[in-house]
Amino acid sequence: MRKHQQLRVWQEAMKLVVAVYAITSSFPVSERYGLVSQMQRAAVSVPSNIAEGAARGSKADFLRFLYIARGSLSELETQLQIAQRLGYLHDLSIISAQIDSVFNQLGGLIKHLKVAP
Repeated sequence: MRKHQQLRVWQEAMKLVVAVYAITSSFPVSERYGLVSQMQRAAVSVPSNIAEGAARGSKADFLRFLYIARGSLSELETQLQIAQRLGYLHDLSIISAQIDSVFNQLGGLIKHLKVAP
């Protein structure tokens, strides 16, 4: 098992990807190459950047990729709100809770790495 697969934040981010794919499957076909694609890419970017950063040789690189993952997570959150305003989603509570959890875990890992020797 690779280092990133042992990280709880990576595991939760992977669950978030599955949730986003499930949610976007009900969006209109006209959004397939628009909002659906953007949301899926942003979601996939989160665990992908965690994995890439963990595979890098330095703490500085890992931190940089964790910040990128956090940015992708914020992008996804914005896209979910857009989808809700367009009437494609009605209840964001479950997915928002997942996003909050991953965001908090990323923040905790970033903080830990910043103070670790």
